[in-house]
Amino acid sequence: MKFSGWPEPGELVVGRVDEIEDFGVFVDLLEYEDKRGLAHISEVASGWIKNVRDHVNEGQTVVAKVLDVDKDAQQIDLSIKDVNDHQRKDTIQEWKNEQKADNWMTIAFGEDLEDDRYADIAEELIAGFGSMYDGFEQAAIHGTEPLEETDLAEDEVDAIVEAARENVSVPYVNVTGYVDLTCPESDGVDAIKEAMQAAEGNGEVPEEIELDVTYVGAPEYRIEVQAPDYKTAESQLEASADRATAAIEERGGSAEYHRERTTDEE
Repeated sequence: MKFSGWPEPGELVVGRVDEIEDFGVFVDLLEYEDKRGLAHISEVASGWIKNVRDHVNEGQTVVAKVLDVDKDAQQIDLSIKDVNDHQRKDTIQEWKNEQKADNWMTIAFGEDLEDDRYADIAEELIAGFGSMYDGFEQAAIHGTEPLEETDLAEDEVDAIVEAARENVSVPYVNVTGYVDLTCPESDGVDAIKEAMQAAEGNGEVPEEIELDVTYVGAPEYRIEVQAPDYKTAESQLEASADRATAAIEERGGSAEYHRERTTDEE
């Protein structure tokens, strides 16, 4: 997707060097339609520059900071030197992500998707999630639920979710905890089995979560959780231990939750 408007002063933009002169570098802005900027030789690199070509090459992809925009003169002043390595890396990654999202839009709605409809859908995703990429990622993780807060039509939501779940590689994190389960009652074995089933969620764990409870060695059981982010993973891990604790205590037993192992694994 390319924006039809103008960049704002202070904005970081991705461009391709398409012409080098002694006085500076002309940059084609890859995120904007028919927009070209100029980085004066003094804004190409820090210090004295003898030859601009020692610092940039034609066809090179660069990240530049917008210094000034003169719409009447159709002029955009850029600085390449004012962008640090961290900003450059993050901006390039965001640009690559949006290119992926642009491809997913084609997969979801077809190559004949009209520009106006594309723009409307893109604006809803950007308004709701900050970027099209993040919108597709949330759809891949959580399905239709996060998209229900937007003004997207039901068929548009379904198309985005289908495309996302078939094409988006979702980042996951893994966390592990342990719970010691003991029950002195005569039916203690059954009580512990019920506590383990409770820890596993009895089929009510959200579909984006993978939760596994395994026996380590009496009285210790391992709880492993895979989730889209650490906050969710930690929350699900603690909830699993809480369910096991409630179940075993109801049967006259006890539970102790801890993050580190207390027994040697076979």
